[in-house]
Amino acid sequence: MDASNAVPLSGRRAQAARNDVLILEAARAVFIADPDAPIAAVAEHAGVGISAVYRRYENKEELLRRLCADGLGRYTAAVEAALADPGPPEAAFAEFMGRVVDANSHALTLRLAGTFESTDELRREAMRAQELTAQLVERTQTAGALRADVTPEDLSCLFEQLAAIRVGDDQRTGELRHRYLALQLDALHGSQTSELPGRAPSWQEISQRWER
Repeated sequence: MDASNAVPLSGRRAQAARNDVLILEAARAVFIADPDAPIAAVAEHAGVGISAVYRRYENKEELLRRLCADGLGRYTAAVEAALADPGPPEAAFAEFMGRVVDANSHALTLRLAGTFESTDELRREAMRAQELTAQLVERTQTAGALRADVTPEDLSCLFEQLAAIRVGDDQRTGELRHRYLALQLDALHGSQTSELPGRAPSWQEISQRWER
């Protein structure tokens, strides 16, 4: 539907939609800082009553699943945008890497993987994201802009390394993450002079961390 023809939400529904956004953003901040935090901490951070959270999520596990699905959706949107980019593959790949770093979805992996029961739907979406990443990696390698020995699973680990960089200030954290992303991009370029030691992680090794 065209946004110009969309029916405006009623006052109550509009407030509920705003609360949804507030709750997810609060959950992201709270659980990245402390995965053991209670739902009450999310409500307090969001500035809503705890009943507003429980109206949407039956328990903490359901909220964690929704939060991680949201993070996965942000990642998938970034890789889809890169695949749709008609520009030079090297530039599209670098833009993709920057978008994923800014989305900070891999901080959820570092903090929440294995802390809740996953679902078949989440596993399917994760596999789809991985398949899209494989397409992007292959396209960039074909263009000679990415090392031939880099795999999609390697990228997952690199994103986690960048997500682990945290200082007290969000702006400074972002600056440092992009500083080290620039170093990574130089290292990832197709003009390598030596082979990477060891085997790349497998998809099973990457994905099994989400199983409790």
